[in-house]
Amino acid sequence: MQAYERKQLLERVERDGATVGADIPETITVQGEAIDLRTFVFEIKRRETVPAGERDRVERAKKNLRRERNDRLERIEEGEITREEGEELAQSIIGIDRALNALESLGPTNLEREQKAQQAADRKRWMSFLKQALGDDDGATRGGR
Repeated sequence: MQAYERKQLLERVERDGATVGADIPETITVQGEAIDLRTFVFEIKRRETVPAGERDRVERAKKNLRRERNDRLERIEEGEITREEGEELAQSIIGIDRALNALESLGPTNLEREQKAQQAADRKRWMSFLKQALGDDDGATRGGR
């Protein structure tokens, strides 16, 4: 592969919007293990929030995908590869980026929603406790006013 071809592939991979219209790969091999990436991403995305038990799995998957992306990028930058292999690597990197974007979009929004729901439940429990502790029930306060 020529130096200018490497540069073109690297620019394509790093371009903003490179993932627009890109498909998440059906399967991908990460550290020697085949993963049904598209199924995994859609399974996680179809839920409103990521359950606590799944968070570790999602974080581990994101970490492994980032590592795999870097390995593939390095192969384009420095590896003895053909133009066709470079094209395949670039396309797979864009697919990995697409999957990472989908998984990253789950993070803070769902955690914030879960945190707000938890805080609302805590406030409700606290108010209930205070009413019981003070002997204040809704009927007595409304009737006394």
